[in-house]
Amino acid sequence: MESRFESRNPLVVLVDETSRLTARLKTVFADVRRSVGLGDSEMMVLAAVVEAERPPTVPQIGRSLGHPRQLVQRAANALIAEGLIETASNPDHKRATLLRATERGVAMKREADARADEIARSLSGALDLEGARGVAHALSDIRRQLEAELRLRED
Repeated sequence: MESRFESRNPLVVLVDETSRLTARLKTVFADVRRSVGLGDSEMMVLAAVVEAERPPTVPQIGRSLGHPRQLVQRAANALIAEGLIETASNPDHKRATLLRATERGVAMKREADARADEIARSLSGALDLEGARGVAHALSDIRRQLEAELRLRED
């Protein structure tokens, strides 16, 4: 007997499962966002800026996270107004400024991380953490492969 997933493309199953997991995780970690006073979009953009290897632009964050540039821009504007991120000139582009976290923004992100770690520790007895680590690495690999393929198609 065929399982409910065997007839579907693995990428379609992956989209379904990651969407469901994202919704569950947002629910579990909603108190973290509320505790630092940020909405989903603001927290997402703050995390993207703080954790970036180099300062990103709004369009780069939008592409990376699959969100419209306008949504990312609104969140970035709110974070700038709160003094959590700042803009810097971009030598590679006249209009797309770079976004950098302020000390206050980094501190807020680290505070949120610490609260998230507490929640995660409270759940860790019920979950396979090594399995989760492996899945996270696998998802990262798939994302990088997909991004590389999409860059090739853009050229």
